Amino acid sequence: MPQKNPCQKQACEIQKCLQANNYMEAKCKSVIQELHKYCAQYPKGRSLLCSGFEKEEEEKLALKSKSK
Repeated sequence: MPQKNPCQKQACEIQKCLQANNYMEAKCKSVIQELHKYCAQYPKGRSLLCSGFEKEEEEKLALKSKSK
């Protein structure tokens, strides 16, 4: 039996928000930030739904180290 994704509920809330707001991401920033906070509670790789945030953080760190 596959393991339940711990961030599934928050990801569904983002989808609902995007659909309700004609896919205007700016109108769903607070819901997206909630998922981001929730993902921060779990170890890297624990949730496929959080992988986009993890990749974003890695890219930010890489850019930061290059600019030094």
